[in-house]
Amino acid sequence: MSAATAFSPTRRLSVAPMMDWTDRDCRYLLRLISRETLLYTEMVTTGALIHGDRERFLAHDQLEYPLALQLGGSEPEELALCAKMGEDAGYDEININVGCPSDRVQSGRFGACLMAEPELVAEGVAAMQARVTIPVTVKTRLGIDDFDSYQFLTDFIDKVSAAGCEIFILHARNAWLKGLSPKENRDVPPLNYERVYQIKRDYPHLHIDINGGIQTLEGVGQHLQHVDGVMMGRAVYHNPYLLAEADDIVFNKAKPVISRHEVIEQMLPYIEQRMQQGRPLKSITRHLLGLFQGQPGARRWRRHLSENAHLPGAGIQTLKEALSLVG
Repeated sequence: MSAATAFSPTRRLSVAPMMDWTDRDCRYLLRLISRETLLYTEMVTTGALIHGDRERFLAHDQLEYPLALQLGGSEPEELALCAKMGEDAGYDEININVGCPSDRVQSGRFGACLMAEPELVAEGVAAMQARVTIPVTVKTRLGIDDFDSYQFLTDFIDKVSAAGCEIFILHARNAWLKGLSPKENRDVPPLNYERVYQIKRDYPHLHIDINGGIQTLEGVGQHLQHVDGVMMGRAVYHNPYLLAEADDIVFNKAKPVISRHEVIEQMLPYIEQRMQQGRPLKSITRHLLGLFQGQPGARRWRRHLSENAHLPGAGIQTLKEALSLVG
């Protein structure tokens, strides 16, 4: 088991699972900046774990805890099997994706389209909880297409919570599965924070996290007056240093704030190790581009990495050169 088995969900800040973004290299970076923020993997499908390279999909560094595995799937026994794999690999939480609106996800019968099948989601949750001792959580939208009433959402929560789910992460938008791309679905459906707040008022016994459009730690604090947790996404990816004061402000755990230069210096041994394992430098440095956002030399930092990290022979020296360009 992980070093964070005592992790409590009473007050949470987390970084959303984001495809192609929240891989293990990204998560290592974020963990250096915040010790307390809960991190999520990219969504991993049950099919990939059962039939693919299980070790690669579940691989992570011990430093990353607390860490949650997000699964995409709908077949209860497959979800249960994969949840057990995740627990055995050391993850602190298993999350089921009931929010992704992409066509590929819909065709696989998981993601946001599962909001229309709450009984199936409930069966999946029950099967997973029967196999693991760590929390099983659900990340979902407020509704889908024309099914966007408060009653639709409460019916979903009633059925899934009755199966034993106690933690819901609510992306405060509907998903429009017809007519919008996944990218458009992140911005076009209007945010409705008040509906998430109402869910918390109506279900005080459940742990409710809010997600969607949250840009600052000040905003996190405002939401925590109404709900139990906040999940941030793209704002953190594009400006990872945003989390530098999260442990103090959100969790009341004061610690010396690590500088941006110190973050890179602490990343160097990890990057060397990953490159020895065959990871290209550019696959790691892409996550570092926003670290100096708003700082003198930030553009030079981004440019140097973008123009040099992909070149043959690029390595730690490339990073050191980029670091010398920022104040």
